[in-house]
Amino acid sequence: MEKAQGHERADIVLTGVVPVADGKFERGWVAVAGGVIAGVGTGTAAEPPAARRIDVGDAFVLPGAVDAHVHSYSHAGEGLRASTSAAAAGGVTTIVEMPFDEAGPVNRVDRLGAKREKVADEAVVDVALLGTLAPGGGWREAEALAAAGVVGFKVSLFDTDPFRFPRIDDAELLDVMKAVGAVGSTLCVHAENNEIIKALLADERHRTSTDPAVHAATRPPVSETLGVLTAMEVAAHQGNALHLCHLSLGRSAELVRWYQQQGVDITFETCPHYLTFTEDDMRGARGRLKINPPLRDGANRDAMWQAVSTGLATAVTSDHAPWPTVFKDHERILDNHSGVPGTETLVATTLGSCLRRFGVGPEFSQAVAALTSNPADRYGIGHRKGRLAPGHDADIMVLTPDDTWRIDGSALHSRAGWTPYDAYAPGARVTLTLSRGTVVWDAGKGLTGAPGRGEQVHRR
Repeated sequence: MEKAQGHERADIVLTGVVPVADGKFERGWVAVAGGVIAGVGTGTAAEPPAARRIDVGDAFVLPGAVDAHVHSYSHAGEGLRASTSAAAAGGVTTIVEMPFDEAGPVNRVDRLGAKREKVADEAVVDVALLGTLAPGGGWREAEALAAAGVVGFKVSLFDTDPFRFPRIDDAELLDVMKAVGAVGSTLCVHAENNEIIKALLADERHRTSTDPAVHAATRPPVSETLGVLTAMEVAAHQGNALHLCHLSLGRSAELVRWYQQQGVDITFETCPHYLTFTEDDMRGARGRLKINPPLRDGANRDAMWQAVSTGLATAVTSDHAPWPTVFKDHERILDNHSGVPGTETLVATTLGSCLRRFGVGPEFSQAVAALTSNPADRYGIGHRKGRLAPGHDADIMVLTPDDTWRIDGSALHSRAGWTPYDAYAPGARVTLTLSRGTVVWDAGKGLTGAPGRGEQVHRR
């Protein structure tokens, strides 16, 4: 910071309710200088002089969110410009971009290079890139991809799409984990059992059922838990760092806990849709809520909240899948694409609902960590992201509790053009977002961040 009459001068000082030790929150301030956090204070700690002061009253001043599961190119109509604009408006200052793109999966260095160029041209906020490893020996690319800047790798145990999102079978998973472990990286896994689901889908395909319950019936709970067990057992055998994506079941969470107690390096994420909706909501929303794994019952929704509020769930991610409605409104439920847009609503729905359930306390602190420091640490970017700490990037969001504000799907920034949370009152909203010290979202002014200002983030 510059000197001002004998004192350090900040570019911006934000005053509000800030996180402190032991899961508590107090009135305090955060100073920003040169794009990084210059200081944090509470109580009687004197605020430094600043070129600009922003007092947000009783709103929370929190680290910018790290959305650790975003698909910007599964559909060509989205792209990083739209997804990172949505992220900025939702308090997300870093996205972890998935490698399963419509144009081809990011499983080679040349494809990674092309995506890095997109980050430089399009991104409004910062982006960390995942790579994937193709079936048939693609694990040999792990070292080159890691050297070229991916923060981790992702594979699927289910054959979602033979070109874009192929399956890695159990035998090759051994090689994949060994290769990822050799480069000191984390392997993310979409954990659903291929044989069970494919058999049930084949049995259902010749029917013309329009019943939305068919989707959950073709992906029963055992298809998730068997996938989870397969991935965890191979990780235990190989000694890998494993991250399980978008878990929906309390039983899956308890299985993770069991492996963790044995010292296996396993974490998992859940998503706001598993914390908000149940399978019954598909009766009205139909294909709009077709997601893999599917929505479950109320008991599993409560179990996932228990996992988040106690810290068992390492991360809450959007699994942002911005399919336009033409892919989501088919009469026959299985004809619809799976997934929902969600990076812009991630923070408001998760933290607003958490405040309603638990108030301000350790549970809220765990939910904040699941959106910020935990995913940053898991992908090796916690030295820069996910904390309000001196020397970290000045990625900051202001969360304002508000029981009256409702999400307006027509005002969101994803090019999907809709949200399953339309007209939903989450209980809080993001009113300000700073990315590396620059205001990129102001609820009173709209999106102020420009495409191309976002940067690729690398592992330490």
